[in-house]
This record gives sequence, C-alpha cells and structure tokens, in this order.
Amino acid sequence: MADVKNKVAENIEGVFYVENEFITCQKCIDEAPNNFKMNDNGSSVFVFKQPENDTEKKNCEEVMDSCSAEAIGNDG
Repeated sequence: MADVKNKVAENIEGVFYVENEFITCQKCIDEAPNNFKMNDNGSSVFVFKQPENDTEKKNCEEVMDSCSAEAIGNDG
C-alpha cells in the first residue's frame, strides 16, 4: 500500500500520488496517460494532473488497484 509520507516530489497536489517505491513498468502511463508521466531523466513516475472527469478517475483507480508495486495512492 502506498505511503503518503513517501510521495515523489514531482506529484501535483491532490488525492492521487505515486510514492518512491514504484517500479518503472510504465503501466500507469500506458493506462492513464492524461494523469501520469515519467520525469525527464526516467527515474520516477508521478501524477502531473489530477483526474478531472469520471473516466480519468476510473483510469487512475484501476491503475492504482493493479499496481504490482502498490506505489500509487489515493489520499482522498
């Protein structure tokens, strides 16, 4: 389970976040590209935009639930 105390610094403020225990499988980027992206040097994934509609929220929840590293959290 993701720990809000270990958020990646690049996360935008809001309920969804990625913590620093992630693995670079890029599943979150592939399945929710409107909300997740890799930083410039490829060392971390982060939430760059919080979901703004039901589809984006559903995609973020599905990615969070299927994250094998359990590195995506919802603080809402």
